[in-house]
Amino acid sequence: MQKSDGMCKGELTRQRIIAEAAPIFNQRGFAGCSMQDVMEATGLEKGGLYRHFSSKEELAAEAFRYSLERATKLRMEHLDRTHGSLEQLHSFIKRFVETTSTVPGGCPLMNTAIDSDDGNPTLRDLAREGFGNWRARLCRIVEEGMQRGEIRKKTNPRSVANTIIATLEGALMMSRLDGKKAPLKDARAALDGMLDGIAAH
Repeated sequence: MQKSDGMCKGELTRQRIIAEAAPIFNQRGFAGCSMQDVMEATGLEKGGLYRHFSSKEELAAEAFRYSLERATKLRMEHLDRTHGSLEQLHSFIKRFVETTSTVPGGCPLMNTAIDSDDGNPTLRDLAREGFGNWRARLCRIVEEGMQRGEIRKKTNPRSVANTIIATLEGALMMSRLDGKKAPLKDARAALDGMLDGIAAH
């Protein structure tokens, strides 16, 4: 019983470290976040951190997974499914534009993709996988709409998904640089127009 309790406590500590390290990595990037920063945030000594993580890279990977899960939940869960696939896509775009990330620092996918471009293969692979999963979910919504006759038959689901992701992520970066929501609002208007254009009439 004691062993079980110890494992449980260890897992709780591990999860707390991940949750407290996630915003630091998301805001500062892999190179900009030191284990000293994590020690200060968690109140743990170096030995306490390395008891749970073999390296900074392992912790960064877990912190990214944590941030991505939070972002995905915020953007994709409980989309409006009552009015079909197009409404789900409109709902997703609206939520992306209007809802602020629960992890400080903005979109973990964009941050990690840019940050890992200079040579962290583990994080780059995780970011690529994250974008792939996001694209696959959007493609599935489009495909379901085509099957139900809501979306034009000749629509390319991958093209629609890529356009949505690229437009929103680009607008998010511009909004952060400008300190204004206008680029995101413009992106939403453009994407809503695109969705209206693929609706079956």
